Order: sequence, then C-alpha cells, then structure tokens
Amino acid sequence: MRRVLCLAFLVACFSVPSLAKQEQPDPLLPCPPGASHSACNPSKGDEKEAKAAYSRAVRLQEKDLDQAYEQFSRAADLVPRNLTYVTAREIALQRLVTRDIERGNTQLEAGKQIEALADFRSALHLDPANQFAQERLRDALGDSAPKMDTAPQVIEQSTELHLQPSLNLASFHFRGDSRELLTQIAQVYGVSAQVEDSVQSRRVTFDIDNIDFYKAMLLASTLTKSFWSPLDEKHMLVVADTPDNRRQYERMAMRKFYIPSAATTPTALNDVMNLLRNLFEIRFVVPNASAATLVVRAPQNALDAATHFLESLDDARPQVMLDVKVYQINHTFMRNLGVHIPNNFTLFNIPAGALAALGGQNIQDLINQLIASGGINQANNTALSALLAQLQSQQGQNSIFSQPLATFGGGKTLTGVTLDHLSAQLQLNESWMKTLDHASLRASQGTDASFRMGSRYPILNATFAPIFNTAAISQVIQNNSFQAAFPSFNYEDLGLTIKAKPTISATNNVSLKLQLQLRALAGQSFNGVPVIGNREYNASITLADGEPAVVAGEVTRTEALAMSGIPGLGFVPGLNKITTENSKEIDEDELLVVITPHIVSRSANESSEVYLPK
Repeated sequence: MRRVLCLAFLVACFSVPSLAKQEQPDPLLPCPPGASHSACNPSKGDEKEAKAAYSRAVRLQEKDLDQAYEQFSRAADLVPRNLTYVTAREIALQRLVTRDIERGNTQLEAGKQIEALADFRSALHLDPANQFAQERLRDALGDSAPKMDTAPQVIEQSTELHLQPSLNLASFHFRGDSRELLTQIAQVYGVSAQVEDSVQSRRVTFDIDNIDFYKAMLLASTLTKSFWSPLDEKHMLVVADTPDNRRQYERMAMRKFYIPSAATTPTALNDVMNLLRNLFEIRFVVPNASAATLVVRAPQNALDAATHFLESLDDARPQVMLDVKVYQINHTFMRNLGVHIPNNFTLFNIPAGALAALGGQNIQDLINQLIASGGINQANNTALSALLAQLQSQQGQNSIFSQPLATFGGGKTLTGVTLDHLSAQLQLNESWMKTLDHASLRASQGTDASFRMGSRYPILNATFAPIFNTAAISQVIQNNSFQAAFPSFNYEDLGLTIKAKPTISATNNVSLKLQLQLRALAGQSFNGVPVIGNREYNASITLADGEPAVVAGEVTRTEALAMSGIPGLGFVPGLNKITTENSKEIDEDELLVVITPHIVSRSANESSEVYLPK
C-alpha cells in the first residue's frame, strides 16, 4: 500500500502539461543509436496528427483515462523523441496501474476474489514489471489456495548395528593369504573379524598408504570377493559375496513411511511401492492401505537414499481456477405496415324481397309489397313466407348479407355485389433478452471437475384414470373421497453444465478436456410435452495462463419478409408501401463462451540428486 500512495503522489505532482505550454517548442530526446532516419525525424503530417492526439488526450484524461492513455500512446508512437508526449504517456500508464491496484484491493477486501484477480492482472498487463502488482496477485491467489499434502514422511524406524573401528589411518604392504589380509586389517583398526569358510583362500597383494577402515575394507572386499556385516560394536563377520549370503547376513533397517496422497488417491500407495522396487531394487515393501503407510526393509545405505528421494517429492497436484462466462443475446424484431385494399368481390342474384328483408321489415309487409308489384301471387305466398323467414333467421350468420353490398338491376335481374374489407396495419414489436452465466471452478491436474448451474424441470410421463366404472369407484366419487394416483414424471436438468479436466504443461499452458452443455426450454411443445433446446461443446483445447479465449460461438439470424396486395401495385416502388401489406420479422440469437484459466498452485520443479553408496 505504501507503493500505491507514493505512486499516487508522483502522479499528482507530475501532471500532464497543459495545452498552453505546447506553444513553446517541446524538448526532444536524443535519437537512439541504430534508429532509421524516418523514426528520428517524423514527417509534418505525423507531427500534426500527434499534436491532435495529444490535445484529445488532455481533454479526456479526467473523463476517460483509458481513452486518454490510448491517445497519449498514439502521439508518442508518431513522434517518439518528443519528451512531453513520452512523459504524458508514462504518467497516464501509472495512473491506470494505480487505479487497477486500488480497485483490486477494494474487491479483495470485499471478498470478491475473481474480480480482484482480474484487476491485478489488468495492472500487470499494463506494467508487467510492477512488483507490487505481482505481490498483490500472489496474495489474492494465496488466500484461496488450499493446503497441499506434504511429501511422504518417516513415522517409525529401527536402526541397524554399527561397527565402531578406530579412526586412525594406516598403510598396508601385504603379500599372502586373502583370509589373513581381512583379519589383519580388522586388527589394525581395533576390531575383530570372523572370516567364514565361504571366503576362498587365495594369494593376494595389497599395497596402500594412509587409508581409513572403511576404504581399506571396501578395497579388500573387492579384492577377495567378500563383504562384511557387523555383529556388535567391535566384532564383524566376513563372508563370500553371493546372493544367498547377502539375503542371510546383510544387515537391514526398517522404516515406516506415511503417504499423504494415499488417503485420497487409492493408486498412490502402489505407485510409491513400485517406485521403490524398480528404482532402488528394494524387495521388502509391505503396504497398508487403511493407514496409508509403507513398511520398508532394506540395507541402511539403500534405505537412506530412498528416504531422501521420497522426502524431496512434492505430493501436491497443481490446480487451475477456470473462469467461464457464457453470453447469450436474443433479439426479435417484427414490423407490419401497409394498407389492405379490397382485392376481391362477389356477384350474386337476389330477389328484391330478400334485399328488403335486410332493411328490418316484417315478413308480412314484404309479402304484401311483392303481391302489389306483381312479383308473386296469392298461391305461392306461403312458400315465399317460409323462405323469407329462413333468410331472416340466418341474417346474422350469412356471410353475403353480413358484409356491405351494392345492388344494380331490377326484378329478376337484381344483382348484389360484395367487396372485401379495407384496413390499415401499423404494428411494431421488438424484444431483447441478454443473459450472462458466470461460473468459477477449481480443478486439480488430471482430475475431472463438474459444475452445474440451473434448475430441474419436471416432465409428466403418465397420469392415472380409471378405464371402467365400478361400485366402489362410484361411491368414492360421490362422497368426494376419491384420490387419484400420483402421476409419473422425470426431471430434466436445465441450465449450464461444465465438465473440465485440466493438464498444466511446463510452459504454463493449460490443456483442457472440456465439455459444455446449455439446455433451456424452447417455448414450444408437442402434444403437451415441452421442447428443450440443447447446445453442446466437446473438445480438447490449450490456453495460456491468465489469457481469456473464446472457445465456442454461435450466431443465428433468421429474416422473413412477406408482402400481400394487388398484383402489379406491389412491385411499384413507393406505391407498394401504401397499397400492400408489408411484414418483416428478424430473429437473432448469439452465444459466446469465454474461458480464462488461472494456475493458482503448482509444485516446484526441483530435481534432487540421489546418491546410493555401495
């Protein structure tokens, strides 16, 4: 925090020069060695453009610091020797870094770790050498990093017998029997050697000066093809170096190791056991899966080397924080404009009496008018009365008489004409839907991780209904005590489902085996069963640490245009807007999946040397 305050003080003290001071010639930096002539001497156009960019940056620095920094950078890139432009750019850069760090501190104090990490990484993106931003980033990661399992530990051990010869140095000039050589070396260093009959007697020569006990016995054992084993502090046994004698006489120590990872990973115990047997050739290894321990018996030197190797192992798996964002945008636009002009008509012949019936007169008055005009006589007035009564009863339902009509002619040639309706359409519908799904999940290297966000939607499979009626069913229905059986249904997962398996490479790249599934109701149904829209993404990808990347994207656009009207008029530009109906519908659907991996912990790549003495 002290560095942030000092940086803010410097920014406040060294503000960007005002435009008034630009009237004077700006100081120039020396031309760097090896630079081209065009880089050291920009053109008049570049100087003019740089000055304009600098002026815009000065006006924007209090309102939009990001845009101001871009303009300062533009001016400094065009005229790199201008000290004013370069200074203004660096000051704007430090102000941006300070802003991101302060905002990250605020987010971290509020418990918003992901937002704080984004701010600290933004500051490092602007200034990669900023040590304070690096420290704050490590602090933010350290707050959430879990405690890792430790390396295998020795929890119990038994020591072997040790011979205690004198520490003096001796010289040997021996020519004689090999068994006598071994006995003489032991006596020189104050111990007693019991040489078994398995050691062959042969004539040997042994000349060496100023050597201690262990080197003397090592050389003598090699010369006589034997090995020795302590019996107590002052006595040792010497036998021939054969596999059977090694198994019988070689002194072994025992150690019990606790393997922390075996508590969570069942195969970890077998992996360590196979490692000891193959690498150190240790045969006596007894595992205990319930206690996550290994009991190892081996010679002291091999056991020491195996212990050093196991304690240097880092048993923790590297972990990755995945920041997944799914953007969805749905846009629907529908417009219907135009005028519907009548474009069809119907001709029909009607009697005058039927037309008069539409005027609201009663049947008897219509009959009297027809008789007076000679249209009918008294003989057929009964049938005509029935016909007019029927027409009058269907007046509200007959499509001919329910629409406006015009008549022409007279008598038997009375003809009716009906025209289509005239209407205007002025309709506009537009809808937007924006959805952001933000998920963060932590996964260990080589381990599958799953994340599900959404709801479980019930879908009805079957209902109960009696197929025949009985006395018992009638009785319970009559007294309102009938209870239908519980229906059968199943749940479908709706929302976002993420499955990831990360692997970290030596170059800090993260390889992901990724599965994404996005399911939602489609808004349609068939036979009462809802339709579920499904989007899936399955792939293996490699991303850089801390770099966001778009791993999946989909854009769907549907545009429908419809026009209806009188043929010919609909194709006349301008006239078709008022003589036809024009409908336009646009559906847009966008999907974007952005993933940002963050390596929050990884084991140190330390290579330890293991020395296995003979």
